[in-house]
Amino acid sequence: MKLDAIDRRILAALQRDGRLQNIELAKTVGLSPSPCLRRVRLLEEAGVIERYVAVVNAGKVGKGLTVFARIWLTGQDAETVDHFTAAIQQLPQVVECHLMAGDCDFLLRIVAADLDDYRQFQIAHLTRIKGVQSVKTEIPMQKIKLTSAIPV
Repeated sequence: MKLDAIDRRILAALQRDGRLQNIELAKTVGLSPSPCLRRVRLLEEAGVIERYVAVVNAGKVGKGLTVFARIWLTGQDAETVDHFTAAIQQLPQVVECHLMAGDCDFLLRIVAADLDDYRQFQIAHLTRIKGVQSVKTEIPMQKIKLTSAIPV
């Protein structure tokens, strides 16, 4: 789908506030409500807009610690990788998982209540996944920027 300037304004506005009513959105992007709604529906149908979510403050729900874990597997064969990715899908503490090119095999972003909670998660779950050879944990000192908005 080729995006024009109005589509980009719609996307930027919805990324700032996904709960915008169509009338407000239309005013913001300079359209009347019907064409605006039609464009939003086309963006949804094309998969440009995947879904709408609420952004939850992790600290206020008892998950104030974020850590990054670099994972090395015993091998990079399909069976080992598939087993690891299936296991990770079942762990809600893992909020991001990336297959990496470079030093490690996977990079995970994990949320926990505190360092002890993460350590228990690592012992009970992460290191018990078949094929995990090594886990190196990185603990951020300060959050500088965290966004889900894609520049459009």
